[in-house]
Amino acid sequence: MKNRFHKSIFTLLALFALNFVSAQAKKPTIMVVPSEVWCNTNGYMTTYNNQGTPTKIPDFKKAFQENANLLQVVAKINTLMMDRGFPLKDMSSAIKTLESESAENAMMSSKSGAGISESPIDRLKKVAKADIIMELTWTVNTTGPKKSITYTLRGLDAYTDKQVAGATGTGAPSFSAELPVLLEEAVLANIDGFNAQLQAHFDDMFANGREIIVRIKKFDSWPDDLEKEFDGKELGTVIEDWMTANTVKGRYSLSDSTESMQLYEQVRIPLYDATGKATDARGFLKGLQTFLKGAPYNITNKLTMKGLGQAVIVLGEK
Repeated sequence: MKNRFHKSIFTLLALFALNFVSAQAKKPTIMVVPSEVWCNTNGYMTTYNNQGTPTKIPDFKKAFQENANLLQVVAKINTLMMDRGFPLKDMSSAIKTLESESAENAMMSSKSGAGISESPIDRLKKVAKADIIMELTWTVNTTGPKKSITYTLRGLDAYTDKQVAGATGTGAPSFSAELPVLLEEAVLANIDGFNAQLQAHFDDMFANGREIIVRIKKFDSWPDDLEKEFDGKELGTVIEDWMTANTVKGRYSLSDSTESMQLYEQVRIPLYDATGKATDARGFLKGLQTFLKGAPYNITNKLTMKGLGQAVIVLGEK
């Protein structure tokens, strides 16, 4: 009996240790992309229609198709990150996924509606579903027969576009002509500090939720507004109560509120849903959408989104 008890205790401790290690080992998913500065310098820009305004953005597809150095550089950074245990999303594969869904042509002129225009980059983020966009800029310096690389790495939260990590530096001059080798030599001095910043941001998201922006609007055709009362409580307050109950630790900021709109910023949502799938703004707001459609509100509404981190619910129509 005593041996059996000891074995049970040992098994429980082993399972606890395994779960603890697994939780500690969880890392953010990364997608490495060339920066807008690099794309502009090297002639890889395109224009899309942003609600009637021509807007220039990086042409990643053209860059990957035409620039062999870009493929080598991204592959090298991918390898460095993978060696340190970071899960990766390959950008060129994400672009192909967009094409296979016949989305690329449509996205060049599409609008998400409700006053939010979704750019091709936003759509790319939705396909890749990475936690962090790792933006890379580099230049090759030549001094006589020697070469070196000056680089800048920026870790951007894919949901908010906020910078959460950064590193820059210049590698020692070398006779090596291989760009990936020069890059590796330059980056290695700072990459572990950069990764620590990424991990600290991810750990904060794990504990306090990831950040999104939520807008509540109404169609002009809807005769009601956010001041309409249900059981003595205004609809705007009902929505705010829902946000309090469903955000992580009730964390959000109601930045603006009128009878026809609400703007919620710094909205913290769970990192993963009940199935273990990464949560985005759309997935989170589906709960509110369903809630408003139900009794006693019975409000028809439309849910649209921009990228992974911004969503709009428009009340009154679908």
